[in-house]
Amino acid sequence: MVRGKALARCGLVLLSLWLCIQSVPINVDKTKEKPHEEELEPPQSAETGLHYDRYLREVIEYLEKDPHFREKLKNANMDDIKQGKLSKELDFVHHNFRTKLDELKREEMNRLRMLIKAKHDLQGGNGRTVDHQALLRQFEHLNHMNPDTFEVEDLDRLIKSATKDLENFDKDRHDEFKRYEMMKEHERRERLKNMNEEDRKKEEQHYEEMKKKHAEHPKVNHPGSEDQLKEVWQEADGLDPEDFDPKTFFKMHDSNGDGFFDETELEALFTKELEKVYNPENEEDDMVEMEEERLRMREHVMNEVDTNKDRLVSLSEFMAATKKEEFLEKDEWETLDQNPIYTEEELREYERQLANEESDINKKSAELQKQREELERKQEELNAQRVGLQQAVEEMERLKAQSAKVEVRGEGEPAPVVPGNNQPLPPGHQQQDVPVPGHS
Repeated sequence: MVRGKALARCGLVLLSLWLCIQSVPINVDKTKEKPHEEELEPPQSAETGLHYDRYLREVIEYLEKDPHFREKLKNANMDDIKQGKLSKELDFVHHNFRTKLDELKREEMNRLRMLIKAKHDLQGGNGRTVDHQALLRQFEHLNHMNPDTFEVEDLDRLIKSATKDLENFDKDRHDEFKRYEMMKEHERRERLKNMNEEDRKKEEQHYEEMKKKHAEHPKVNHPGSEDQLKEVWQEADGLDPEDFDPKTFFKMHDSNGDGFFDETELEALFTKELEKVYNPENEEDDMVEMEEERLRMREHVMNEVDTNKDRLVSLSEFMAATKKEEFLEKDEWETLDQNPIYTEEELREYERQLANEESDINKKSAELQKQREELERKQEELNAQRVGLQQAVEEMERLKAQSAKVEVRGEGEPAPVVPGNNQPLPPGHQQQDVPVPGHS
């Protein structure tokens, strides 16, 4: 059974699965075929990058194993999937798979509870206001009001959430790269501030030399253009560019044979162009920038070729693109160094944010230091009290022991008695003779 990588990476997750299924004949007699528990295996597809990635992949792969659902998925169209009509077919999924889906949901609920608690404790511990709405958004891909069973609403939410989140995934990657570039420039400028005049001039000169060296590279063909594809045909495939055939090219580079170019297969076509600009052995070449360049190229081709916006390129879409005027584009592709990633104002705003964050950290550090000193002071007081109590206990024991000795000594000597007085004299006193009248 063939599964495309698009299953994990395209925006319309279940739609991608449907597209992959189209190339596989299915001959199932539903009256005889019954699923078995041993068929339930962990998912093997690639990661999507979403925080609920494992849950998403497991749900999809277990649904795919159900003959009825798989048949419905095969015959569904894009609108049915996006509008939630396919989700209603969950009611007809075999009991074994429904039970497994229930287990998956309970595991996901437990994971989310632990995640929410950890985030809540972390934010509260840092003195930050806890954004409860943001925490609740972690549950958007399932119905958390029913934590025990996987229902139609859960599948509908999962499809919609994955579609929306994966559509925003590229934007998030661009934003992350922008922050990376601004941080890199910020750190460079901070290093310059700490240098003397001579070293600063040398560093600036070296920086300009590296920029110039990076910009000196062969022409980068427009991604998806005839020249770019012919170059792959010649250098990667070892074929004569004069014999270039778009349909043959498509089938050769449809690595999983599902009849579509997914995002990974498209990005693989740009490797030769990227190697013209980036070399991991060169100081002036940043491999993080190379991956951003690859993403830009893929987005460009998708925008021009993917007419139904399902984040896949079918053979018919590919062939139609080769007949457009843009396919003959001869202009060089503008690389990142020719397109500023951020403005100077954006960099200053970013540095202000860094300064504010550093100030907050310093304040928090000072508060923690004060708390530590206060705890140490209280510890010293407790230690002093402990020593005082210990001394008091020792003094009480000493006095008690002394009192016991006195009592023991008194019991060994009978106390003298005064005549006419039944009370014994205190120890150490001796009775004296009293003269009796009339006697000499």
